Amino acid sequence: MPAAEPAGPRWPSGPVGRSVQRITASALGPYQSAVIRIGFTATYLLFLLREVPYRQELYGPDSPWQWELAHRLISDNHAFTVLMWSDSSAWFEAVYALTLAAAFCTMIGWRTRTMSVLFMVGVLSIQNRNVFMGDGGDNVVHLMAIYLVLTRCAQVWSLDARRAARNAARRARGLRPSRDVVGPVLWSVLGAVLVVATVQDGLGGTWWLPKLLWALWLGAAAWWITNRNARDGEVRVLLDVVANLAHNAALVVIMAEVCLIYATAGWYKIQGSRWQDGTALYYPLKLDYFTPWPELSNLLAGSAVMVMVVTYATVIVQVAFPFTLFNRRVKNVLLVVMMGEHAGIAVLLGLPFFSMAMISADAVFLPTVFLVWLGGRVGAGRDRLLARVGSRTGAARVPGPRGSAGPGGEAPRRPVDGGHTLVG
Repeated sequence: MPAAEPAGPRWPSGPVGRSVQRITASALGPYQSAVIRIGFTATYLLFLLREVPYRQELYGPDSPWQWELAHRLISDNHAFTVLMWSDSSAWFEAVYALTLAAAFCTMIGWRTRTMSVLFMVGVLSIQNRNVFMGDGGDNVVHLMAIYLVLTRCAQVWSLDARRAARNAARRARGLRPSRDVVGPVLWSVLGAVLVVATVQDGLGGTWWLPKLLWALWLGAAAWWITNRNARDGEVRVLLDVVANLAHNAALVVIMAEVCLIYATAGWYKIQGSRWQDGTALYYPLKLDYFTPWPELSNLLAGSAVMVMVVTYATVIVQVAFPFTLFNRRVKNVLLVVMMGEHAGIAVLLGLPFFSMAMISADAVFLPTVFLVWLGGRVGAGRDRLLARVGSRTGAARVPGPRGSAGPGGEAPRRPVDGGHTLVG
């Protein structure tokens, strides 16, 4: 007989009770958090790949901001970076490669809980090595990498979700879940590294990072032991509630962060004289550094009406967006406008990674219906592509089971085991 799903805590009836039940019984926004996971990891992955030829000069031993200068600054601001553990070129290359691998694994949702922590460590390490190389997009990635660690962002559109769906299907047939070997090995290796880093005082001078890393490491062990020995007990329910609360709180913080970014940017623009007279857009379009397409920039800058309209529209949209959250239709319209604005910034001003980071942040407000539709379309396109490839190579493609998984092979909205292993 399949194991019964653990019953969540029951709260008093009424609006307050239903609200508490909702935020404790489930991790809200599974599709939005998945888009954030994919968007930000893809942004940083592409950024690191683009900078591969220049990595040594930007963040490595050949940087003008030398290791001794970075060490002196970090001693004052207590920032965290594993690149301060050694000044050797081999150590830098290993950290750079590990960050690339962690970004890719988090993007596809493989061992997301572990890889999201490694992604956060990699982002903090590389950015804090040379703080003078960042811009607004890097700051957003910096913050979101920390928030992602607290979210259950692999509920859908991830390899972890597929693994959870397969295990749920095995339990439904009365079989034991597939044995997990990778999880305990990763947990043991990373635990040893964490112990050494703590003893050697290599976790920076902030109070929260060591506590967060130790809490995540011990929490992974608690998940594994509970899922193995007491899947239906009260301890499992408690851990599930804590994970849901952390996820929902992080999602609220991400939303507030996006609103704060737009509100502060809009109100600061209002105070600028160039934004007030409608000419602010003209000046970056005339800077060689921000004109990858000079003909296109000159075409737009040559229209005074267009420059004024875009300048005022930018300010209006940024100031108004936080207030439109109370009206779903207006909010969706402004989301489209802001994403189009960032796409224009990527093309006209040559800032693709900043635009990708902001579009990924905007995605937290996208409607679930649209994301489900988009996921279905992407899944259908993938199936057609694989069918064409299979027909050309003559290989027969056997469809996998879809009964226990949702559209696109994703896990149920609230899977039995949540896709958790020792570090998964």
